[in-house]
Amino acid sequence: MSLAAVARRFSDEAAAWDFVEELRWHGKPVCPRCGSADVLYLKPRSSEPRTTRTGTVTFRRVWRCKTCNRQFSVLIGTIFEGSKIPLRKWLMAVYLACAGKNGVSALELQRDLDITYKSAWFMVHRIREAMANSPNPDKLFGVIVADETWIGGNPANRHANAQTTERHHTDKTPVLSIVDKNTGEIRSQVVSDVRGATLGKVIDANVNKLGSILHTDSATQYVSLGRRFVAHHSVNHEQGEYVRGDVSTNIAESHFAQLKRSLDGTYHNVSKEHLNRYVREFDFGVTRGSSQMGSVPPTCSVVRRVLRSVTSR
Repeated sequence: MSLAAVARRFSDEAAAWDFVEELRWHGKPVCPRCGSADVLYLKPRSSEPRTTRTGTVTFRRVWRCKTCNRQFSVLIGTIFEGSKIPLRKWLMAVYLACAGKNGVSALELQRDLDITYKSAWFMVHRIREAMANSPNPDKLFGVIVADETWIGGNPANRHANAQTTERHHTDKTPVLSIVDKNTGEIRSQVVSDVRGATLGKVIDANVNKLGSILHTDSATQYVSLGRRFVAHHSVNHEQGEYVRGDVSTNIAESHFAQLKRSLDGTYHNVSKEHLNRYVREFDFGVTRGSSQMGSVPPTCSVVRRVLRSVTSR
């Protein structure tokens, strides 16, 4: 879907609601609380559109579940729930968030959707939350590439008063990425340090080591981790070795390059508190797009993930 097609399809609220209801329910509404399909549509009392308590026209359609006797709409249980932002603007925001591989900033959404910065920031973080992996994803299996990078400014560029003489000191934030080489799925996570014990916990939670092969660089923290796999192969970057047969970490390095260019060019500055959401946003773009690095996922795939997600706190 192009931007022009999105604008035509969601030209009004009614079209946006029709789209989301069809995408989630396929014409058969189901109670999001108890899962019952025995529901009743609550028609407006008059032929006029529904209005809110303040008199504003709303296209929200309401059903009542005959099993739990509670009312619901298609937005219950999604990141759209409880928001006063028009649904068509939400869908436009989802499109813009995945239309380019460099992401979209809250300031861009503020200008493009004619909303406040506070609303735009709220929207992009809810969308990023929906893009994150499910709480209990299936473990990766097969040929696994693991590598880490550091996110943050170069300490050498700081003012002389802010620089430190402590050796090997940095306040950059380490990020570990685990790649399934066969499917292209990437899972990244901010970690406190790059010691073997720390990286091992993340790898254990995401990889089925029985039957899997690990590809890494020659960093010492991977030596003990590699013994848990069927096999462990590494390349030695210090000796100028980056590829040996089918062994390399290039797929992870390419992902880091795209991630850093986007963080620097689109967002400029990202706090450690929210960095996990940003890195998982780019994981989603690669995993859900295609097998090519940096590709763009279809809009509907993002919306489907949004509709499966629970409301962000």
